[in-house]
Amino acid sequence: MTETNQRATDAQHKGGLSRRQFIAGIGGLGIGAVLGSGITALLLPDDVYAIEASQGYLLVDAKKCAGCETCVISCSLAHLGRINTSLSRIQVMKNALGSFPSDDVMQNQCRQCPYPSCVEACPVGAMHADPETGVRLVDEGKCIGCERCVEACPFTPSRVQWNFEDKHAQKCDLCKNTPFWDEEGGPSGKQLCVEICPMKAIAFTNVLPVQTDEGYTANLRNDHYLEIGLPSDDEARIPPARLGYGAGGTAAQAAAGSNDK
Repeated sequence: MTETNQRATDAQHKGGLSRRQFIAGIGGLGIGAVLGSGITALLLPDDVYAIEASQGYLLVDAKKCAGCETCVISCSLAHLGRINTSLSRIQVMKNALGSFPSDDVMQNQCRQCPYPSCVEACPVGAMHADPETGVRLVDEGKCIGCERCVEACPFTPSRVQWNFEDKHAQKCDLCKNTPFWDEEGGPSGKQLCVEICPMKAIAFTNVLPVQTDEGYTANLRNDHYLEIGLPSDDEARIPPARLGYGAGGTAAQAAAGSNDK
Protein backbone atom coordinates (compact mmCIF):
# COMPACT_ATOMS: atom_id res chain seq x y z
CA MET A 1 0.00 0.00 0.00
CA THR A 2 1.37 3.42 -0.95
CA GLU A 3 1.87 6.13 1.66
CA THR A 4 -0.99 8.19 0.18
CA ASN A 5 -3.41 5.24 0.27
CA GLN A 6 -2.40 4.40 3.84
CA ARG A 7 -3.03 8.00 4.93
CA ALA A 8 -6.40 7.94 3.19
CA THR A 9 -7.40 4.67 4.85
CA ASP A 10 -6.33 5.84 8.31
CA ALA A 11 -8.20 9.11 7.91
CA GLN A 12 -11.35 7.37 6.74
CA HIS A 13 -11.36 5.09 9.78
CA LYS A 14 -11.19 8.14 12.03
CA GLY A 15 -13.75 10.19 10.14
CA GLY A 16 -16.96 8.42 11.16
CA LEU A 17 -19.83 7.52 8.86
CA SER A 18 -21.45 9.53 6.13
CA ARG A 19 -25.19 10.07 6.09
CA ARG A 20 -25.57 7.68 3.15
CA GLN A 21 -23.42 4.98 4.77
CA PHE A 22 -25.40 5.20 8.01
CA ILE A 23 -28.79 4.96 6.30
CA ALA A 24 -27.56 2.02 4.22
CA GLY A 25 -26.27 0.36 7.36
CA ILE A 26 -29.51 0.56 9.33
CA GLY A 27 -31.48 -0.80 6.38
CA GLY A 28 -35.14 -1.21 7.23
CA LEU A 29 -34.89 -0.76 11.00
CA GLY A 30 -36.87 2.47 10.78
CA ILE A 31 -34.98 4.35 13.48
CA GLY A 32 -36.83 7.62 13.97
CA ALA A 33 -38.68 9.85 16.35
CA VAL A 34 -41.95 11.71 16.11
CA LEU A 35 -41.37 15.38 16.80
CA GLY A 36 -43.88 17.71 18.42
CA SER A 37 -44.92 19.02 15.00
CA GLY A 38 -45.87 15.53 13.89
CA ILE A 39 -42.94 15.24 11.47
CA THR A 40 -40.96 12.03 11.59
CA ALA A 41 -37.22 12.66 11.63
CA LEU A 42 -34.27 10.32 11.60
CA LEU A 43 -32.11 10.54 14.70
CA LEU A 44 -28.49 10.53 13.55
CA PRO A 45 -25.52 9.79 15.82
CA ASP A 46 -22.99 12.56 16.38
CA ASP A 47 -20.49 11.07 13.92
CA VAL A 48 -23.00 10.97 11.04
CA TYR A 49 -23.22 14.16 9.01
CA ALA A 50 -25.71 15.50 6.49
CA ILE A 51 -24.53 17.69 3.62
CA GLU A 52 -26.40 20.91 2.95
CA ALA A 53 -27.60 21.69 -0.56
CA SER A 54 -25.69 24.05 -2.81
CA GLN A 55 -27.25 27.46 -3.36
CA GLY A 56 -26.32 27.54 -7.05
CA TYR A 57 -26.21 25.45 -10.24
CA LEU A 58 -25.19 25.90 -13.87
CA LEU A 59 -27.55 25.13 -16.76
CA VAL A 60 -26.49 24.73 -20.40
CA ASP A 61 -28.27 25.06 -23.74
CA ALA A 62 -26.33 22.55 -25.84
CA LYS A 63 -28.17 23.55 -29.02
CA LYS A 64 -27.18 27.19 -28.55
CA CYS A 65 -23.54 26.40 -27.73
CA ALA A 66 -21.20 26.97 -30.68
CA GLY A 67 -18.34 24.98 -29.16
CA CYS A 68 -15.98 27.97 -29.21
CA GLU A 69 -14.46 27.02 -25.82
CA THR A 70 -14.42 30.62 -24.61
CA CYS A 71 -15.75 29.35 -21.28
CA VAL A 72 -12.99 26.74 -21.06
CA ILE A 73 -10.22 29.26 -21.70
CA SER A 74 -11.64 31.90 -19.35
CA CYS A 75 -12.10 29.36 -16.55
CA SER A 76 -8.43 28.39 -16.60
CA LEU A 77 -7.42 32.06 -16.74
CA ALA A 78 -9.57 32.96 -13.73
CA HIS A 79 -8.36 30.08 -11.57
CA LEU A 80 -4.77 29.57 -12.78
CA GLY A 81 -3.80 32.87 -14.40
CA ARG A 82 -2.90 31.11 -17.65
CA ILE A 83 -4.55 29.24 -20.50
CA ASN A 84 -4.56 25.49 -19.99
CA THR A 85 -7.69 23.89 -21.40
CA SER A 86 -6.80 20.55 -19.80
CA LEU A 87 -7.06 22.14 -16.36
CA SER A 88 -10.23 24.13 -16.97
CA ARG A 89 -13.05 23.25 -14.58
CA ILE A 90 -15.58 23.32 -17.40
CA GLN A 91 -15.05 21.15 -20.46
CA VAL A 92 -16.76 21.35 -23.86
CA MET A 93 -16.80 18.57 -26.42
CA LYS A 94 -18.34 19.18 -29.85
CA ASN A 95 -18.40 17.39 -33.18
CA ALA A 96 -16.13 19.61 -35.28
CA LEU A 97 -17.79 18.34 -38.46
CA GLY A 98 -21.32 18.90 -37.20
CA SER A 99 -23.74 21.65 -38.19
CA PHE A 100 -25.07 24.59 -36.18
CA PRO A 101 -27.38 24.64 -34.38
CA SER A 102 -27.26 21.09 -33.09
CA ASP A 103 -27.35 19.33 -29.75
CA ASP A 104 -24.20 17.26 -30.27
CA VAL A 105 -22.32 19.38 -27.72
CA MET A 106 -21.29 18.05 -24.31
CA GLN A 107 -20.51 20.59 -21.61
CA ASN A 108 -19.16 19.06 -18.44
CA GLN A 109 -19.00 20.89 -15.14
CA CYS A 110 -19.81 19.96 -11.55
CA ARG A 111 -23.52 19.49 -10.94
CA GLN A 112 -23.31 20.38 -7.24
CA CYS A 113 -25.06 17.08 -6.44
CA PRO A 114 -27.44 17.12 -3.44
CA TYR A 115 -25.78 13.90 -2.20
CA PRO A 116 -22.17 14.41 -3.34
CA SER A 117 -20.31 11.12 -3.44
CA CYS A 118 -17.05 13.05 -3.88
CA VAL A 119 -17.50 14.72 -0.48
CA GLU A 120 -18.35 11.42 1.17
CA ALA A 121 -15.36 9.69 -0.41
CA CYS A 122 -12.76 12.21 0.78
CA PRO A 123 -10.98 10.75 3.82
CA VAL A 124 -9.49 14.03 5.07
CA GLY A 125 -12.28 16.58 4.54
CA ALA A 126 -10.52 18.36 1.69
CA MET A 127 -13.61 17.93 -0.47
CA HIS A 128 -16.37 19.66 1.44
CA ALA A 129 -19.51 21.78 1.26
CA ASP A 130 -18.92 25.45 1.92
CA PRO A 131 -20.71 26.24 5.22
CA GLU A 132 -22.09 29.54 3.88
CA THR A 133 -23.20 28.61 0.36
CA GLY A 134 -23.21 24.81 0.22
CA VAL A 135 -20.99 24.90 -2.89
CA ARG A 136 -18.86 21.77 -3.12
CA LEU A 137 -15.23 22.89 -2.80
CA VAL A 138 -11.73 21.43 -2.62
CA ASP A 139 -9.36 22.62 0.09
CA GLU A 140 -6.18 22.21 -1.93
CA GLY A 141 -4.02 22.51 1.17
CA LYS A 142 -5.73 19.49 2.76
CA CYS A 143 -5.88 17.32 -0.36
CA ILE A 144 -3.51 14.33 -0.06
CA GLY A 145 -3.82 13.27 -3.70
CA CYS A 146 -5.57 9.92 -3.17
CA GLU A 147 -8.00 10.69 -6.06
CA ARG A 148 -10.88 8.95 -4.29
CA CYS A 149 -13.15 11.90 -5.07
CA VAL A 150 -12.31 11.63 -8.78
CA GLU A 151 -13.22 7.94 -8.75
CA ALA A 152 -16.36 8.49 -6.66
CA CYS A 153 -18.00 10.94 -9.07
CA PRO A 154 -20.86 9.03 -10.75
CA PHE A 155 -20.47 10.84 -14.07
CA THR A 156 -18.22 10.13 -17.05
CA PRO A 157 -15.98 11.98 -17.44
CA SER A 158 -15.63 12.69 -13.73
CA ARG A 159 -16.71 16.20 -12.76
CA VAL A 160 -13.86 16.19 -10.25
CA GLN A 161 -10.57 16.65 -12.06
CA TRP A 162 -7.04 15.73 -11.15
CA ASN A 163 -4.68 18.69 -11.44
CA PHE A 164 -1.66 16.87 -12.84
CA GLU A 165 0.58 19.91 -12.41
CA ASP A 166 -0.12 20.80 -8.78
CA LYS A 167 -1.11 17.26 -7.71
CA HIS A 168 -4.50 17.90 -6.14
CA ALA A 169 -8.18 17.50 -6.99
CA GLN A 170 -10.18 20.42 -8.38
CA LYS A 171 -13.69 21.12 -9.64
CA CYS A 172 -16.11 23.89 -10.57
CA ASP A 173 -16.65 26.17 -7.57
CA LEU A 174 -19.07 28.60 -9.28
CA CYS A 175 -16.15 31.05 -9.29
CA LYS A 176 -16.11 31.34 -5.50
CA ASN A 177 -12.30 31.13 -5.47
CA THR A 178 -10.87 32.86 -8.54
CA PRO A 179 -7.57 34.58 -7.66
CA PHE A 180 -7.14 35.97 -11.19
CA TRP A 181 -10.64 37.42 -11.60
CA ASP A 182 -11.61 40.45 -9.54
CA GLU A 183 -15.38 39.91 -9.48
CA GLU A 184 -17.13 38.34 -6.51
CA GLY A 185 -18.21 34.82 -7.40
CA GLY A 186 -20.24 32.08 -5.78
CA PRO A 187 -24.05 31.80 -5.71
CA SER A 188 -24.50 35.44 -4.68
CA GLY A 189 -22.00 36.76 -7.23
CA LYS A 190 -20.99 36.14 -10.83
CA GLN A 191 -19.79 33.12 -12.77
CA LEU A 192 -17.24 33.92 -15.47
CA CYS A 193 -18.47 31.28 -17.92
CA VAL A 194 -21.98 32.77 -17.74
CA GLU A 195 -20.66 36.31 -18.16
CA ILE A 196 -18.31 35.66 -21.05
CA CYS A 197 -20.17 33.12 -23.21
CA PRO A 198 -20.73 34.92 -26.55
CA MET A 199 -23.79 32.78 -27.28
CA LYS A 200 -25.32 33.17 -23.80
CA ALA A 201 -25.59 29.38 -23.71
CA ILE A 202 -24.84 29.03 -19.98
CA ALA A 203 -27.08 30.26 -17.18
CA PHE A 204 -27.06 30.27 -13.39
CA THR A 205 -30.01 29.27 -11.23
CA ASN A 206 -30.68 28.93 -7.52
CA VAL A 207 -33.27 26.21 -8.16
CA LEU A 208 -32.10 22.62 -7.64
CA PRO A 209 -32.40 20.95 -11.06
CA VAL A 210 -34.07 17.60 -11.58
CA GLN A 211 -31.30 15.05 -11.10
CA THR A 212 -31.11 13.86 -14.71
CA ASP A 213 -29.06 14.96 -17.72
CA GLU A 214 -32.11 16.84 -18.97
CA GLY A 215 -32.44 18.63 -15.64
CA TYR A 216 -29.19 20.50 -16.24
CA THR A 217 -30.10 21.62 -19.75
CA ALA A 218 -32.09 24.73 -20.59
CA ASN A 219 -33.65 26.45 -23.59
CA LEU A 220 -31.96 29.85 -23.55
CA ARG A 221 -32.86 30.77 -27.14
CA ASN A 222 -34.46 34.19 -27.48
CA ASP A 223 -36.47 36.06 -30.11
CA HIS A 224 -33.31 36.83 -32.07
CA TYR A 225 -33.20 33.16 -33.01
CA LEU A 226 -36.52 33.56 -34.80
CA GLU A 227 -35.35 36.72 -36.57
CA ILE A 228 -32.40 34.91 -38.15
CA GLY A 229 -34.47 31.86 -39.03
CA LEU A 230 -33.33 29.47 -36.29
CA PRO A 231 -35.77 27.48 -34.13
CA SER A 232 -36.41 28.78 -30.62
CA ASP A 233 -38.68 25.91 -29.49
CA ASP A 234 -40.85 28.30 -27.49
CA GLU A 235 -42.67 25.64 -25.48
CA ALA A 236 -39.43 24.42 -23.92
CA ARG A 237 -38.02 27.86 -23.18
CA ILE A 238 -36.99 28.44 -19.56
CA PRO A 239 -38.80 31.38 -17.88
CA PRO A 240 -36.21 34.17 -17.39
CA ALA A 241 -37.18 34.59 -13.73
CA ARG A 242 -35.72 31.16 -12.96
CA LEU A 243 -32.31 32.22 -14.17
CA GLY A 244 -29.76 34.64 -12.76
CA TYR A 245 -27.65 35.78 -15.68
CA GLY A 246 -24.26 36.41 -14.16
CA ALA A 247 -25.56 38.07 -11.02
CA GLY A 248 -26.68 35.01 -9.08
CA GLY A 249 -30.46 35.42 -9.26
CA THR A 250 -32.07 35.42 -5.84
CA ALA A 251 -33.89 32.47 -4.36
CA ALA A 252 -37.11 34.52 -4.39
CA GLN A 253 -36.76 35.17 -8.12
CA ALA A 254 -36.06 31.52 -8.77
CA ALA A 255 -39.08 30.39 -6.77
CA ALA A 256 -41.34 32.87 -8.56
CA GLY A 257 -40.06 31.75 -11.94
CA SER A 258 -40.67 28.07 -11.20
CA ASN A 259 -44.42 28.77 -11.36
CA ASP A 260 -44.27 30.43 -14.78
CA LYS A 261 -45.63 28.59 -17.79
